[in-house]
Amino acid sequence: MIDDPRLLAQPSSRKELFVAFTLLALQGFGGVLAIAQRVLCEQKRWLTREQFVETLAVAQVLPGPNVCNLALMIGDRFFGWRGAFAALAGMMAVPLVIVLVLTALYAHYAMNPVVSAGLIVGTGLKLVAAVRSNPMQAPVCSALLVLAFAAVALLRWPLVWVILALGLAACAYAWARLRPDIAKPGRP
Repeated sequence: MIDDPRLLAQPSSRKELFVAFTLLALQGFGGVLAIAQRVLCEQKRWLTREQFVETLAVAQVLPGPNVCNLALMIGDRFFGWRGAFAALAGMMAVPLVIVLVLTALYAHYAMNPVVSAGLIVGTGLKLVAAVRSNPMQAPVCSALLVLAFAAVALLRWPLVWVILALGLAACAYAWARLRPDIAKPGRP
């Protein structure tokens, strides 16, 4: 670790700043401060630990994401306002593109019934483990699932009425299984 400011390196260009902050951003969405310290102080040797801590302290009191404020200040330190925007662009550009691509994919496939069904089935499979500890137990839960599917998909009954009827039946059954046994021997 270099603590002497005279032994520090400098980015050779705004492009190097942009690339460094792009790689930082790609290492974690929303939580790269620990990585930033390692990269900026230990790997790149652009800042001492003390300089990093001082810059981070200022970044934390400014409005906005700390790491973006940090990128702006470090970029400004080396190349003025152009460096500040290069570092910030590096921090934001690729994650923005990733989010936009995911948004476009979601918008394109969100209304596809197969994708929607797959998401529902995937969520259901993740929740199967919770059914094992459910007071109604797996056979009753499975029966309710089959009844709901048959009522909505096969009989074409309105979903709201099926949920209301089966939900009330499930609540009554769960209440009966969970309530304390009142008719124990020796109790009035």
